[in-house]
Amino acid sequence: MGHDPQAVAVAMVGFAREGRFAEVTRAFAPALQALVPEETLRLAWESQVARLGPITGIGGPSAEPAPGGEGPVLVSVPVSYERGELRVLLAVDEQGSLHDLRLVPAPAEPWAAPPYARPERFEEHEVTVGSGELAVRGTLSLPRGRGRGPWPGVVLLGGGGPFDRDGSAGPNKPLKDLAWGLAGHGIAVLRFDKVTHAHAGQVAARPDFTMSDEYVPHAVAAVRLLQRHPDVDAARVHVAGHSMGGKVAPRVAAAEPSVAGLVLLAADAQPMHHAAVRVLRHLAAAQPGPAAEAAVEAITRQAAVVDGPDLSPSTPAADLPFGLSGAYWLDLRGYDPVAAAAALDTPMLILQGGRDYQVTVEDDLARWRAGLAHRPDVTIRVHAAADHLFFAGTGPSTPEDYDRPQHVDPAVVADVAAWLDAQPARKPGA
Repeated sequence: MGHDPQAVAVAMVGFAREGRFAEVTRAFAPALQALVPEETLRLAWESQVARLGPITGIGGPSAEPAPGGEGPVLVSVPVSYERGELRVLLAVDEQGSLHDLRLVPAPAEPWAAPPYARPERFEEHEVTVGSGELAVRGTLSLPRGRGRGPWPGVVLLGGGGPFDRDGSAGPNKPLKDLAWGLAGHGIAVLRFDKVTHAHAGQVAARPDFTMSDEYVPHAVAAVRLLQRHPDVDAARVHVAGHSMGGKVAPRVAAAEPSVAGLVLLAADAQPMHHAAVRVLRHLAAAQPGPAAEAAVEAITRQAAVVDGPDLSPSTPAADLPFGLSGAYWLDLRGYDPVAAAAALDTPMLILQGGRDYQVTVEDDLARWRAGLAHRPDVTIRVHAAADHLFFAGTGPSTPEDYDRPQHVDPAVVADVAAWLDAQPARKPGA
């Protein structure tokens, strides 16, 4: 017998209110366990209490089925605080497992097209990326004007975590912003749900699953799908990756040498377990307290295991950052994205946000600059006002910034569009 998603959601919010975070994380599906360990959930929850005051009430839930009627039910639970209100969004499957948990402003504002979008200039089609039981759904944004092409193309890769094709984060959809912006500039764009989003259960059942498995097969399939389209220039299909998607993009190009060029958006180069310690210390400094200290201690201890000589595929995931497997961390530990990029003859555009505290100019971009300084076909630009999602702003960036509706900076979209449009066709056999 299935579980009532709304009842499960309300129970989980109640547990969090009472500080019973271990009970909440026990209900997480494995993919979410990997992304949000107990200490991180506690820190995120208690930071809202510190900002808005004690919880004064929990409202009635509302639910809507997942897109297409398949997958977890999306449940929204309003939570009132002394100085404001949030909604807890939970994705609950029929077994009562949680596949997503987010705190967003209430009432949530629906995504609206960015002002630079020109939807009259393109059309969108649903596509299937990959084959077999791990095939995923995607969207092709194709410029209008049959016969005016063939158009250059780009495949978008989202960041680390079980993101959908839009890169949805609270009320924001940065990958959809980018897709609509680029399509209006005459570029065919293919974005797709990550396999960790579409097939969380199958992925979680594979202890040998790695970052390559998470990205490369579907990215290569997407490149080839675009290349086969009659209105796309097969010799001018590129890959643009955000965050971890940018980190892995050189590996995609190595697997599919026909990729015409790479766009790396806030691509991390610092080892991820070291970056995790740095980021959590940054957040803890902004919201100090026992929970923050415990979270920093836990991630530091787990990162040391990744660095240690005893890391193996059988190392318990609970002992490792984000609950990712030993196999996943061995793959990450052995991968140098800058060296992988330097080994390619592929042109690259590297963009970085100056206000990004997750992937930074000092810790990540410096590595790209040093490793690719000899490459005249690599262009590096910093958008000083941009944060990790390339939303423009002022002052220090904070996690709460992502809770309000924003759009990718038009200057970033224009930068990417101009670079893609200027790239020559990839020579056959290159």
